[in-house]
Amino acid sequence: MGPVAGGVHGSGGTGELIGDGEPAAAELLPDRGAAAETDDFFRSRAFYDAEGVTHTLRVGSGVGTIALPVLVRDLADPGLADAVSPYGYPGGAISKCGGAPPDPAAIEWSGTGLVSVFIRERLGADPCLAGATLRSTVQVHDPSRDRRLRGRFAEQIRRNTRLGYRVELIPGPEATAEQRSSFHSIYTETMERAVAEERYFFDLRYLGGVLAFEGSWLILCTHADGSVPAGAIAGLSDGLLHYYLGGTAGARLGDSPFKNVVDAMVGLADQMGAPLNLGGGVRPGDGLEDFKRGFANAELPFHTHEIVCDRAAYDRLSGGRAGGDYFPAYRAPAG
Repeated sequence: MGPVAGGVHGSGGTGELIGDGEPAAAELLPDRGAAAETDDFFRSRAFYDAEGVTHTLRVGSGVGTIALPVLVRDLADPGLADAVSPYGYPGGAISKCGGAPPDPAAIEWSGTGLVSVFIRERLGADPCLAGATLRSTVQVHDPSRDRRLRGRFAEQIRRNTRLGYRVELIPGPEATAEQRSSFHSIYTETMERAVAEERYFFDLRYLGGVLAFEGSWLILCTHADGSVPAGAIAGLSDGLLHYYLGGTAGARLGDSPFKNVVDAMVGLADQMGAPLNLGGGVRPGDGLEDFKRGFANAELPFHTHEIVCDRAAYDRLSGGRAGGDYFPAYRAPAG
């Protein structure tokens, strides 16, 4: 599920109020995330189907509910399973909740049958559960603030325009099979170059799925010679435009055409009046984060939750392994 820098672990308590009302309890609905759908990219039917969301994890009391999309995964022990949010920043669909968010340690989890849950929060909103882990900080271009663009980047963007590079903003549902295929090629090449985990390699079916969302865009940088040297996918979610996937053809790295792609995303965000989430790096302060800082004028925190629902089963599966900063410990990679 992923490395973390701490976490809040539940223990299957007696239940906590969501605002004021009855104690909170969790249930698992085999509805492919339907109860957690909204009109946002990361909680849309298109995104859920692409990611393979299987269930809604619903935390509710008499006065409100938090509906979280999750992928439920079987474990080696028969009858045991855990759950993880889909990728990105999905958070949950929240209904009629007031007061402080519930504490996972006090929620009754036994009805879910889960050993653990890893939840990714949305950006730009308070966490839906208490005790969230600050996982990272993402770089943001906020149209309400003065634009910040690193001088060297601006020069390269202008030079690339003179060299024949152009950027096209294509609404996701209108992207042709050829355009999706061109992006898939450069994205896959980029992941191979980065020696990325298998999780980050997506097939054409996946790309077509996420681009089916009405508020998505395929952003392609083309060259006068007819090639497609760089591109990205962006989606509108929770009032932010999110840079989701991107890549550059190895043969064009020297020109850095992806800077033109990001510049076009910034322009789209300005046009919509929506902050652009550029994401962060693989590690804080790395080259990827520094690149994104070259376009950013703000930051936002990204939170997660690491919840142990069944302590006895969790400890048995972990076999004494602490897992370091990885959750859950029993899924930590060897070494």
